[in-house]
Amino acid sequence: MIKQFRLPDLGEGLTESEIVDWKVSVGDHVTLNQVIAEVETAKAVVELPSPYEGTIAQLHEQPGTVVAVGSPLVSIDVIGAGGGVTPRMAELGEGSPDVSADEAADEAPQPRRVPTLVGYGAEVERSGRPARRARKPVVLTPGIAPRATVAVSGGGAAGAVATVGAGAERPRSTPPVRKLARDLGVSLSALSGTGPDGLITREDVLHALPTPTAGTAPWETGLSTTMSVPEASRARTPGVVVGRESREPIRGVRKATAAAMVASAFTAPHVTEFLTVDVTESMALLERLRARPEFQDVKLTPLTLVAKALCLAVARTPSINSRWDESAGEIVTAHYVNLGIAAATPRGLLVPNVKDAQGMNLRALADALAQLASTARAGTTTPADLRGGTISITNIGVFGIDAGTPILNPGEAAILAMGAVRRTPWEYRGDIALRQVMTLSLSFDHRLVDGEQGSRFLADIGALLSDPGLALTML
Repeated sequence: MIKQFRLPDLGEGLTESEIVDWKVSVGDHVTLNQVIAEVETAKAVVELPSPYEGTIAQLHEQPGTVVAVGSPLVSIDVIGAGGGVTPRMAELGEGSPDVSADEAADEAPQPRRVPTLVGYGAEVERSGRPARRARKPVVLTPGIAPRATVAVSGGGAAGAVATVGAGAERPRSTPPVRKLARDLGVSLSALSGTGPDGLITREDVLHALPTPTAGTAPWETGLSTTMSVPEASRARTPGVVVGRESREPIRGVRKATAAAMVASAFTAPHVTEFLTVDVTESMALLERLRARPEFQDVKLTPLTLVAKALCLAVARTPSINSRWDESAGEIVTAHYVNLGIAAATPRGLLVPNVKDAQGMNLRALADALAQLASTARAGTTTPADLRGGTISITNIGVFGIDAGTPILNPGEAAILAMGAVRRTPWEYRGDIALRQVMTLSLSFDHRLVDGEQGSRFLADIGALLSDPGLALTML
């Protein structure tokens, strides 16, 4: 019996994926959950496991092809593998060779359960609706009305609760939406679904966040799934060479990045200011800290000090840590710092953020930055780490660049670019000396930040890097 495996929903809001590589060929025997292909979404390469045991009968698409969700990927002969039905197939109700895959789906009382990667969704069913789970019986105590309280994660006053009857049904949503809600700490029980028949959608979850993500939609298109895969599989599909030019489809990471940058550049009026600072004292401080026992196993870099200086400066200029909420007609100022760090990875540009960086000491901040960089390079950054940023840093100095005009991460009011640290002749105590110098470039949204505010913020960071002891006056 031939079974078709169709491209599953790899993340709420994603409608297509590109086939990166087939791990099997026609005629190969595959086992249940064996990886048969790698497909690329806008931000992740995902390994697809086989939902059946059998023999590969047909590969419907070639590597490099963009496939829509629900389209056939591969056909598997589940009888040719040995003439029988595997225990897993029996569990799925697929023991009859005379019934086609589509007929079986129509006749089954419940949708078939096909093994898929956690968080990447189930096989696309013909009905398009998730099955409701059986409810456990509720034991009632005479004279006591059953009620339950559900915490509201966002959209209301802190600590507010919603009361529902004990017989209320479990909120209906898809697996990717449930995973997104878990990652962001949103209670589905507190939400009203806007999808068909009250289905809770990805947008419902995002709108329930205490920190709305207005203006970030283009960037989030491909951030709902991430997975670690070998570095070799992350290579960009080669372009087609014609004469002296090569052509490459606009998709995946590049497409998502382009959409975000265009949305930011043509929505927020950018202003960029520059400040060149003598950071010799900061570099000396780093050397002293590296020699201390408590910092022996910590990676201390100029970025660590810049990040700490930024957090201290934000407290003196709160408008730099705000966002423009067009739909509500409000300017929202965050009294916390979710510090985004632009990371160049094999998958492309990512801007994960360190949550509540303002409350971290230097050691904790260094550890958080090192972990953020490690997960970004490995391709295991979670959707929660990519959302909710309030202000960002891009370290262009690692490429030997002194200054630039960085584009704002969508939904944020400012981004700081730190240039390379260079030994430069510099005026010092009335004389010329070789000093270690860095140029800082600050881009900000002029709707939210006036020139005076942006200049004061940049000057504060520069002062802290020039004389780290000033931090004692800002605590």
